[in-house]
Amino acid sequence: QVQLVESGGGLVQPGGSLRLSCAASGSIFSIYTMSWYRQAPGKQRELVALISDGGYTNYADSVKGRFTISRDNAKNTVYLQMNNLKPEDTAVYYCNAHLSQSRYGTNLSYWGQGTQVTVSS
Repeated sequence: QVQLVESGGGLVQPGGSLRLSCAASGSIFSIYTMSWYRQAPGKQRELVALISDGGYTNYADSVKGRFTISRDNAKNTVYLQMNNLKPEDTAVYYCNAHLSQSRYGTNLSYWGQGTQVTVSS
């Protein structure tokens, strides 16, 4: 069994910062791509940022220059540093990981439960 647990969400004023964390635990052999998605009320879930096991990163245009994704492979944890937050960043943020549970296991996708980020004055 694999679990992804997010933390770090909350209420912040425009221009403020938050750091999200997502720790994967359980029976894990290797974690490949780790990502952050978000879903605002009435909107589809969208990719915010991803990081490969080799450190390649990619960002949504709306967050480039403001958000930074990073990972600590020893801790099976991915982070999202969010700076200069805007009201339009308000959403539930979800962590996603593609991983295998054994050397020849299938690459499967797992999701966290989500953490609320609200940007408001």
